[in-house]
Amino acid sequence: MRRAAVLTISDRGSRGERKDQSGPAVQEMLRRAGFSIACYEVLPDDRQLIQERLQTLADDSGVDLIITTGGTGLTPRDVTPEATLAVIHREIPGIAEAMRSSSLTKTPHAMLSRAVAGTRGCTLIINLPGSLRGARENLEVVLPALGHALEKIKGDPSECGMPS
Repeated sequence: MRRAAVLTISDRGSRGERKDQSGPAVQEMLRRAGFSIACYEVLPDDRQLIQERLQTLADDSGVDLIITTGGTGLTPRDVTPEATLAVIHREIPGIAEAMRSSSLTKTPHAMLSRAVAGTRGCTLIINLPGSLRGARENLEVVLPALGHALEKIKGDPSECGMPS
């Protein structure tokens, strides 16, 4: 079974001033897709803390997938994409492009999302929006490709073929 971690990035959520809705919804969607949830946390919008947590989860916990929700917008405290870019080894722009493209059919505000996706070692990291609706809709877009992506990240040469 594939293992996932879910990190909700929210100053108010981390202080207990707002109930996290997107993190639990993402966990449920991942469980239905066959993932076990190895970790769930609510962190403040602190770039260094986010970077350290992403790095530790990818390097030391053996999770296949890390999903973040929140911190992808335009406010000064929205630093999730910068934290993610600082720790990934390879960016996968098609994931973020697909999420934004799909979301643009629902709202023009989708073009303001700064979400990114990429790999650190054998772990895939994907940023989702913080809203319940945005997180669900964006995860629905990428779920069909996750299995194949994770196989390729682990080095599976079948189908797409990787050089020997």
